[in-house]
Amino acid sequence: MDTLSGLPIDRPFQLFSFLCAAFIAVLYIQSGADKVMDREGNLGWLRQHFGKSVFKGIVPPMFYAVMLLEIGSAVASIAGLVQILVYQSTHLAFIGAAISAANLVCLFTGQRFAKDYAGAAALVPYFILSILAMFICKMGI
Repeated sequence: MDTLSGLPIDRPFQLFSFLCAAFIAVLYIQSGADKVMDREGNLGWLRQHFGKSVFKGIVPPMFYAVMLLEIGSAVASIAGLVQILVYQSTHLAFIGAAISAANLVCLFTGQRFAKDYAGAAALVPYFILSILAMFICKMGI
């Protein structure tokens, strides 16, 4: 097996998959950890943010759903990094990217309904990365 940059990765798409999974893992490790460690602060901000939207009565369940999606994406992405290095498979990295994309659709929906159009627009690059990561992971198999 040839290696790229000293990593036990034998195809360029595996390297691209590894980098995408690493980015997604960092994104959601930080965001998920913040939600766990500062739950009350995050819930307070969200209650204010969605105070005039159709979601104002369901902020806590939405918060926990997003938190679980973020932690799930982080765990799958970390496992994907290991799987790429050990087995040269991108299956778990694909799952991490898919969970990320689903989470971003939820976040985007919330931002649009809260009429936070700048916040919604800021999510688009992350969504594009997640979709591209899914494609790249399928090419890396």
